[in-house]
Formats: sequence, structure tokens, C-alpha cells
Amino acid sequence: MSTQPGAGGEQVLIRSARDVTELVNSGAARGTHAKMIVLLALGGIFLDAYDLTSLAYGITDIKQQFGLSPAGAGAVTASISVGAIFGAWLGGVLVDRLGRYRVFMADMLFFVVSAIGCALAPNMEVLILFRFLMGFGVGMDIPVAMAFLAEFSRLKGKGSKGSRTAAWSPAWYVATSACYLVIMGLYFALPEQHHDLLWRFTVGFGAVPAIVILLVRNKYMNESPSWAANQGDLERAARILRKSYGVNAVVAPDAEVAGKPAERRGLRDFARLFEPRYRGRTVQALTIGLAQTFGYNAVAYGLPIIITSILAQGALNTITASLVLNLVFAVTGGLLGIRLANRTGAWKMTFVGFAVQLASLVVLALIGKPSAATYVLFAIFALGAFMFAQASGPGAHFMSFASLSYPTSMRGTGIGFNQGTLRVGSTLALFFFPVLSAAFGSGVFWVIALAPLMGLVALLVKRWEPVGYDADAVEAEWQREEAAVR
Repeated sequence: MSTQPGAGGEQVLIRSARDVTELVNSGAARGTHAKMIVLLALGGIFLDAYDLTSLAYGITDIKQQFGLSPAGAGAVTASISVGAIFGAWLGGVLVDRLGRYRVFMADMLFFVVSAIGCALAPNMEVLILFRFLMGFGVGMDIPVAMAFLAEFSRLKGKGSKGSRTAAWSPAWYVATSACYLVIMGLYFALPEQHHDLLWRFTVGFGAVPAIVILLVRNKYMNESPSWAANQGDLERAARILRKSYGVNAVVAPDAEVAGKPAERRGLRDFARLFEPRYRGRTVQALTIGLAQTFGYNAVAYGLPIIITSILAQGALNTITASLVLNLVFAVTGGLLGIRLANRTGAWKMTFVGFAVQLASLVVLALIGKPSAATYVLFAIFALGAFMFAQASGPGAHFMSFASLSYPTSMRGTGIGFNQGTLRVGSTLALFFFPVLSAAFGSGVFWVIALAPLMGLVALLVKRWEPVGYDADAVEAEWQREEAAVR
């Protein structure tokens, strides 16, 4: 890569895919459109969290309206996670094969259709179907959103890959807080005799942000220049750099002639994740993801159940407490996770987060079902500590392990495999938590405590730090060494 004077500013000559990646990683390429793409990608994360949270409060009304057993309620709750499993596995592969832009636009359509379908569902079967489709969109969105965050960010410093991939955490909790704000607004707006409709309005509102993103897509959204360059299309990568970054990028006459990579099929896309050089990272990222998602789904999505049944609070107190826990503890923790990402790294933040979660769950288990107001407040504070630790530690940084450990050519597949597989854990948590909560009461916290314990063990086995790691540069070096041997 080199520069020379040219019309429209200093001209940047692109000779290879590595030049494009270095330009983005160095921070030399900056632009308003690139920042908007990051915000829109976080908008996708916002929708994921909103849609996953939207039925958390309403599950009690749904059980009454449709006459559901605890197992039926678990099926409704878990159907979105089942859809996310298949959406992530397929979406991750499609993100690498078809590009980030196409998949992002497709999952926005999933959000619109599924949100409206859930809101109008006449029975349990239809609700489960549209919740499954909603989950499919959520599963597709995570790989593409995280790829956008990693590939439109510099390697180090302000606005780095580490801090922006961690930014998904506060975006997630802002969305869950927004969901509870919508619920609270509807609680006061609707007559009391129609409060059983709260969940329908809340779920349907999820279509609005997706429609807004679809309306602004033509002005701001663009393909990842790193992905385009890795597909052998340097001309397209240069056009994206000019439009999204304002960089006067031009393909040099002596640029490398690179064809489109050989297309892999089926399981071979995933097999690369378990090659010796990536196997340890893949297993660790998956274990950390399973640990954090099981604990988070049980506690965060179970908040209304915990506060209503275990802490014996009424409807308004349940909404208020859930809102405060998300807005005060979780959002604050997520912002701290962004701020400390570059300074502290993902490994330390994740380790401390798991440790605090383990302590919080032990406290909740020991408190049991509190009979005095003091113990209720102490239990809510312990829940808040769990949410704060989740948002600043494993919740923020397990995405860093899944996103930054792989080069551009396999990033979508890596994130998709990680997300799809760990959704198995979240599905089990969503399905069994109502059943376990009904059977064991506060004793369920002892079961949940096994999740952060597993995360701590995984971190101690392999001390791998993904923040600041240039996966594309290392991959290029490996390829040069292999070519020299041949």
C-alpha cells in the first residue's frame, strides 16, 4: 500500500487484500458512513435483545390466555432460542459466502414479519412458529453484526475492534431497558382490564426499529471492504473505502490478481475452526459462551419470574425492578466493559465478571425466599451485581473471543458456530428455568451457579487474549510460510 497525490485528496494505492485490512486496522481510514454502519450494526443487536426480552414479562399472561402448562410456557419461551440456533449456524456461513450486507438486510425482514406475527398470534402454535422465525433472524444477525463491528474498526486505540465488539453489551441492555420502558408505558396507557394485551403491543413494537433500519439502508449501509477484498474484488473494496471512509483508494496497476476463494461446502466450513491453529480458541470461546449464556438467560430473562414468585412482588414492582436492574446495573457495566477493553483486555474482565457472578448466585441461594424488606432489597442488589458483572465481563467480552480470534475469511463462520452452539445452552435455560423455579424455588440459584464456575475453569485452562490481536496479519504470515514450504 502506498500514497500519492491525486484528485480528491491524497490517493491511496491498493495492491492486495492485506492493504485494505491494514488501512482499516491502522485507523487511517475514517468516515461518517463507517461510523453509521457501526451504529446500524449495534441497532441489529438492539433488536436481538428487544425481541428476546419482549415476552419475558408477558409469559404469565400468555400462560393464562392460552392455558399453558409449565412445559408449554417453556416451549413458547425457548422457541426463539431454537430458531436462533439454526439461524446462527446458517447465517455465519452465509455471512462469509454472500457478504455482510445481504445477510444483514435479510434478517431485518425477519424481524419485521416475525414481530407482527407474534403480536397477532391467535394460539400457542402460531406464537411458537413466529417466535421461531424471530429467533432465526436473531441468530443470523449476531454473526453479521459482530463482523461489521470488527471490520469497520481500527485494531487499537479509541474505536478499536476490542471496544466496539464489547459495545454490543450496553446496546443489548439498553434494548432490554427500552423493552421494560415500553411495557411500563403501556401499563399506564392501557385500561387495567386490557393489561393482558401488554405482551402483544410490546412484541409488535419490535418491528418499528427494523423498519427504520431498512429505510436508511441505501444511504449508509455498505459491504465490509475487508470481506470484498478477501473475495478477490479489490475494485469493490476501493469503492467502499471511498464511500464509507472518504479515502481516495485506487487499485494499483501492479495489484495482486486474486480470484475468488475456493468455495467450501457444508461441514468443511466448520471444520476449519478445529484446525490445530484455531482449535483451542474455538473450544475456549464456546465454553465461555455456554457458561455466560446459561447464567444470563436463567437470571436476566427469568427476572420477572424471580421477582414475582421468589421475591413475592406485584406487577408494577416487577416491571420497575426489572427496568432498574437493566438500566442502572447492566448498562453501566456494559459501558465499563467498553472503556476497559483496551486497557485491561477481555481475559481479565471476563474472569472477574464470572467470579462476581458466582458470589452473587451463592448469596441469592443462601437468602432463599426473603420474608423481610431488608432481605428483598439485598437480594435485588445481588441480582444487580450479577447483571453488572455480566455486562462488564463475560457478557461484553465473550463476543471478543468469538469475533477477534479469526481472520476475515472465516469470522462469520466462527461467530455463527459459536452462537448457534451456545444457543443450545440458552434454550435449555429458557425451557427449564420456569420448571426448575417452580420445583426448587430459590434453590435454583445453586444450579445456575455452575455456569460461572465452568467459565472460570475455561479461562484458567487457556489464558488467551483476543483484544489487540491481528488475526488477518497472522493468517497472512501462516499462508506465506506454507507457500514457502511448498
